[in-house]
Amino acid sequence: MANMNEMYVDVLIIGAGPAGMAAGIAAREAGLENVLILERENEIGGILKQCIHNGFGLHRFKEELTGPEYAQRDIDRMEELGVAVQCDTMVIEIDSGKRVTAVSRTHGVQVFRAGAVILAMGCRERPRGALAIPGTRPAGIFSAGTAQKLVNMHGFMPGRRVVILGSGDIGLIMARRMTLQGAEVLACAEIMPYSSGLNRNIVQCLQDYDIPLLLSHTVVDIRGRERLEGVTIARVDEKLQPIPKTETEYACDTLLLSVGLIPENELSKQIGVELSAVTQGAVVDDTLQTSIDGVFACGNVLHVHDLVDFVSEESAKAGRAAADYLLGKRRAPSESIPVADGSGVRGVVPQRLCKPANNAQASGVRFMFRPDRVYQNVKVEVLDGKHTVKSVKRRILAPGEMAEIPLSAGDIQSLSGNTVTVQIME
Repeated sequence: MANMNEMYVDVLIIGAGPAGMAAGIAAREAGLENVLILERENEIGGILKQCIHNGFGLHRFKEELTGPEYAQRDIDRMEELGVAVQCDTMVIEIDSGKRVTAVSRTHGVQVFRAGAVILAMGCRERPRGALAIPGTRPAGIFSAGTAQKLVNMHGFMPGRRVVILGSGDIGLIMARRMTLQGAEVLACAEIMPYSSGLNRNIVQCLQDYDIPLLLSHTVVDIRGRERLEGVTIARVDEKLQPIPKTETEYACDTLLLSVGLIPENELSKQIGVELSAVTQGAVVDDTLQTSIDGVFACGNVLHVHDLVDFVSEESAKAGRAAADYLLGKRRAPSESIPVADGSGVRGVVPQRLCKPANNAQASGVRFMFRPDRVYQNVKVEVLDGKHTVKSVKRRILAPGEMAEIPLSAGDIQSLSGNTVTVQIME
């Protein structure tokens, strides 16, 4: 492969879901001519294609759209700008010199040399194998996203009597979707004492259809030989261990798993990007640049978001940052300040702040994170060492929804260079 002719592109974006599309649009609008997006699926749009429910775009477009409608806004804009996309193309190798090798049926093996690379591969669902649920291995067990694709894109019903394990947003939405298609959803079991999905989905998808949400419960047995025949659900204690004699049997033919999303970081690991043990995505600075110079990350491959509007906003920032990197507009930092998770905070992004040198004007930054549990009437604080730089009140924080706190340009200029900490104070 080293002897193959290399094709140069200014910015190469891996993934044409909402993150990749927003990054490509922003890079093109910032003045880059040669922007290329590689997508392994046969069409662009990512997970939005199968999300036929509404609720998208409220923040970004100030109107309620379905997933395909939201995606089409970006598809149309990319066509206007001439952003190049190559579908049915799998990236198989990437190195720290930003040389990307991809394969496709149409073009065979291609090698690209990129001025900048934006990682926008998204995430995948956690499978049954990661849960160690005892029991048999019958047909009828699906991830919630797989079931969504079967129902919404292929018109195939996975089953008629359904139990859902996990309360992620896709699982909640599929509880409603399966009910509307004539299935009976018996229960949604969540091992934690709180839901991992948006509150609006709990109300609209479970409560509106009288589907019970069993908090602090999990599946402890699966029965069936050829096809799933039933599951056993039990209550769990504070250590998430099943409590004896709390088991309930559910006769069902389908079990949907909505037990978390994992960033698609195989390529990130290959290139040597530093990864966060908490988010499982890349460690980035406030321009969304990773530990590899000229390589940026955004969207769900960086950290799992709750709303696609925030994915698009973040990814547009990555596209602009890549353009600044190539056009020489990025100001050299005088120092890189680490950002740490404080009390109650999990997975703050970005994990580094670059303080501009020579008193150059800094840009503001918005820290995003998830709380480690449900909080009410608390303060979110940003500390510079032991000094409080910013404090905002929050009426409620829940793990199912992203939390944020902004720092202004002036706040960043005032930082001493010590570790910055984001914390929740009750």
